[in-house]
Amino acid sequence: MRSTQNPDLMQAFAAEVKARRGELGISQEELAHRATVNRTFVAKVELAQNQPSLTVLHKLSLGLEMDLPELLRLTLLRYKRLKRTKT
Repeated sequence: MRSTQNPDLMQAFAAEVKARRGELGISQEELAHRATVNRTFVAKVELAQNQPSLTVLHKLSLGLEMDLPELLRLTLLRYKRLKRTKT
């Protein structure tokens, strides 16, 4: 069976979450609290080790004080840049 994970996309999302959290000046613990998820889950997302569900994506976007479409748009821009640098 083929893997449904895209490591480059997961890395782009991880970097976007971490960057936005840095812009807000909040810890992983604070983001977890705001998003009502576990801090270790946030850490694994930022390390591209967890692939969040749609529900958790929404929670994370709220915790990051941004709309989900904007978080996904920024992630895709980062993903495209990452893909260009790899070629």
